[in-house]
Amino acid sequence: MCGFVALWRKSGSFPLSAGAEAAAALRHRGPDDEGQAEFGHAALFFRRLAVIDLSERGRQPMYNEDGTLCMVFNGEIYNFRLLREELRQKGHLFKSESDSEVILHLYEEEGEYCVRRLRGMFAFCLYDGRRRLFFGARDRFGIKPLYCLENEHYLVLASEAKAFLELPGFTPKVNEGALPHYLTFQYVPEPETMLAGVRKIPPAHSFVWQAGHLETKRYWQAEFSPQERPLQEFIEGTQTVLREAVRLHTQADVPWGAFLSGGIDSTVVAALLRESGPVSTFSVGYADEAYSELAEARETARYLETDHEEYVIEASELWNHLPQLVWHLDDPVADPAAMALFFVARLARRKITVTLSGEGADEVFGGYAIYREPQALKYMDWLPRPLLEMWRLLPDFVRGRNYLRRAATPLEQRYFGNALIFTEEEKRLLLKKNSFSPAAEITRPFYHQAEAYDDVTKMQYLDLHTWMLGDILVKADKMTMANSLELRVPYLDHHVFEFAATIPTKYKIRAGMTKYVLRQAFKDEVPAAVVRRQKRGFPVPTRVWLRDALFKEAQSVLDDPALREYFSPLYLKKLLAEHKEGRADNSRKIWALLIFALWMERFTGKSTSFVTKSSSFRFSPMI
Repeated sequence: MCGFVALWRKSGSFPLSAGAEAAAALRHRGPDDEGQAEFGHAALFFRRLAVIDLSERGRQPMYNEDGTLCMVFNGEIYNFRLLREELRQKGHLFKSESDSEVILHLYEEEGEYCVRRLRGMFAFCLYDGRRRLFFGARDRFGIKPLYCLENEHYLVLASEAKAFLELPGFTPKVNEGALPHYLTFQYVPEPETMLAGVRKIPPAHSFVWQAGHLETKRYWQAEFSPQERPLQEFIEGTQTVLREAVRLHTQADVPWGAFLSGGIDSTVVAALLRESGPVSTFSVGYADEAYSELAEARETARYLETDHEEYVIEASELWNHLPQLVWHLDDPVADPAAMALFFVARLARRKITVTLSGEGADEVFGGYAIYREPQALKYMDWLPRPLLEMWRLLPDFVRGRNYLRRAATPLEQRYFGNALIFTEEEKRLLLKKNSFSPAAEITRPFYHQAEAYDDVTKMQYLDLHTWMLGDILVKADKMTMANSLELRVPYLDHHVFEFAATIPTKYKIRAGMTKYVLRQAFKDEVPAAVVRRQKRGFPVPTRVWLRDALFKEAQSVLDDPALREYFSPLYLKKLLAEHKEGRADNSRKIWALLIFALWMERFTGKSTSFVTKSSSFRFSPMI
């Protein structure tokens, strides 16, 4: 796990050395080593977190034998040993035991098609001296980030957007077109970012930069293909593919362990790791037991006999760290669970360098509680449309009104993913510029691509391409890398997905349970209570904290004059007052606005009193 910057100079006067300053901003991603390579018009810069082949031979940028290719790479290739042996038999010579060198030789052998052979999480950029181009790719699900900035002076690719802040001539500004979408989804949908002019290379795409032109090309597509087979075959197949994925994900020359919550996803990973020997597990929670899974995680750790550690997060501690966490996220991500991830990563990094976690299980195996909704709404299919529309005539307090409303509303108009913070009407009241693109502009293309699927699978498909990409994987990567900890996600091994994609919906949601096949596959390896337990989603007591312990702090930030350029101050005051007085739960809305305010201060320099405005301010890895 590492960080890199790749710079291609368009203007002869632009200093390539600026890339070194940009890469320095990523040192939390790679505290073990640094390196760079220059080619006159292009340069590669690297920060290394040593995980596989800790020797000097594994250093980057990495060259091929004749020096015509040079590459920087962030991630892990889990089938690298098989690929290396295949390439050796074809005459390729290797100087290291690293997985990164395999990509160089595979490119020599297969050119741009090499990415289709890679099994893992990755973002890389390769300089091809013979063809005078950059070539690279991002993994299938977007586990590893890759940002892009192009202007008249340069093209720059980087593992984190904050690297661009160090480049001469780059003036960070709010991407005002992305702001309304952030307020809907609680993240900025890809490929946009909240920094104007900065975009992301899409997942499952390779890219070529040559002759002043950047071209991206899709090399893989997530597809669901349910099959009619006995349930037992899906159970046994899930056991096989997940065991293999977890085994491959433990390849490392450094200590590894696992995050552990009270849910099935992380418990299965820990149980499979435990089959190979002793395992260290880590959990965080809160003094308020209504929001904490520490007791459940402790019980699971005792059952699995892991070496378990836990940490209790206090409201004041989270608040004091909040500017640092927003800085590490690059984009505003208003998911409070990101903060919990930071603290569990900090706890784990004291003992290990690599952790496995359960991200992706819900999207792959059908785990979110909302996925049960289409089945629940089927009871209304017999009602004529005019009767369903009667919900509009019912007062808000009438029981069943919301059920009727959802039954009357097509999936494409009611489901925008796991978060829906501000509705379109609320955004018109909140935003100063109330002319903006609707949220459906983001989700419509994915519903079109998934039009042949049933409603549950449509929801999975949408979440794979939006929620998981913009929220789940962003916070997973950034919060662990803030602590120089590598996180691996075996549920997002593409072999696991391609098998899970054959499971029919009747086996994904069954007997009132989500992820039914996954639960049944490992019911004998985990505590019975875990098999039955519903998903909680790393809860954080922000609703309570923003009503008491953190109310004054939140009020102070949202009262800042800098926010008046974007938001109605009267509407902000209304949100705070309603929440404080208990008339509404506005915690998610308030949190989204807080995160944006802190992001704006740190990345654009617009004033809030929360964060120092010194341009030399830097956060260090919390290890």
